[in-house]
Amino acid sequence: MRGDDRKHIISVLVENHPGALARIVELFSARGYNIESLNVGQTEDPTISRLTMVAQGDEHIIEQIVKQLRRLVDVFKVRDLTDKKKLDRELLIVRLSADTSEKKNELMRIASVFGAQIVDISQDTYTLELTGDEDQIDAFIELVKPMGIKEMARTGRVAMVRALHGETFS
Repeated sequence: MRGDDRKHIISVLVENHPGALARIVELFSARGYNIESLNVGQTEDPTISRLTMVAQGDEHIIEQIVKQLRRLVDVFKVRDLTDKKKLDRELLIVRLSADTSEKKNELMRIASVFGAQIVDISQDTYTLELTGDEDQIDAFIELVKPMGIKEMARTGRVAMVRALHGETFS
């Protein structure tokens, strides 16, 4: 990685039909670009999906990615949100060892501090859910890691531009 490389959040509005996502992933694969995280879901219009991806690169590489995405027939709009005022969140679901009363108490304390929810309990595990920005999720994981992570699922980012002064995606 070069010094001017950084993570970019790219948001894409795309037709919601079979094959659209495959063409986008193929574009990245064919050019040797790496997608660090990828989320796709319907928008308020069921015929359009919002794809949010995180890719690492310098300004030139990201500019090339955006240009290539705009050329795809299924794509309506592409926007690099990295330097925009935006809301971005990730979801983490993590199953942790809770085999002692001390661990259980500590996990409840940490959950309270971070605003995490305990969503499942077994005799020796707690499963927690946390929504936050990347830094908050990373900090939470580092804090609970010594307790014993049994299983973890993390969505990667979803993002949209803040509605400041009427600015929106469209």
